Amino acid sequence: MQIGSLGIKIGMTQIFDVEKNVAIPVTLIKVGPSIVTHIKTKEKDGYDAIQLGFGFIVNNGESTYTKTNKPEKGHLQRSNVSSCSYLCEYKVPNLEQYSIGQIIDVNIFENGQFVDVIGKTIGKGFCGTVKRYNFGRGPMSHGSKNHRAPGSIGAGSTPGRVYPGKRMAGRKGGIQATIKNLQIIKIHSEESIVAVHGAIPGKSGNIVNLIPSFRNKRTS
Repeated sequence: MQIGSLGIKIGMTQIFDVEKNVAIPVTLIKVGPSIVTHIKTKEKDGYDAIQLGFGFIVNNGESTYTKTNKPEKGHLQRSNVSSCSYLCEYKVPNLEQYSIGQIIDVNIFENGQFVDVIGKTIGKGFCGTVKRYNFGRGPMSHGSKNHRAPGSIGAGSTPGRVYPGKRMAGRKGGIQATIKNLQIIKIHSEESIVAVHGAIPGKSGNIVNLIPSFRNKRTS
């Protein structure tokens, strides 16, 4: 499995393909740079993986970061980093090509590659059953009091309770979601921006995780 990277969703736009005469909807993602903060081995940890830090500040001997506690500072000390916003692990088959403090940038991806994008969906807050589950509404006239009410939620004496998992009003969105097999249309190496085909979870400014898709093996 190839290593992935964390990034920030910038927003959506479109790229025009002159040859095919079509407009391709794309999402712009600012990828990396990330730094290798830890290397896990099968002998010590049970599996081979590397840990990447995103949103890091290099330690210059004077700067301090109040939100980083002492255990975190000790963990990041080996990679010469004073603070880090996010940490993420990636399982890799070969650890020899990675070292502590190595910088991982957007160049690990290439044009035409397929990736899976993991992010948190936009939160909708507390919603009723009509918006949350697309329930139908009741009559809107003739004195009806049941417009958007959920209706009955169970039987009477038997079973005498509401079954778990009943679809009712509640919190909508704000959960982790994965969009698979999105193709990289264009890479802007100078600004570390990747344009992937289609939409990804979350709003602009959200942190997202790009992982190479298994579709690359099937197409290669």
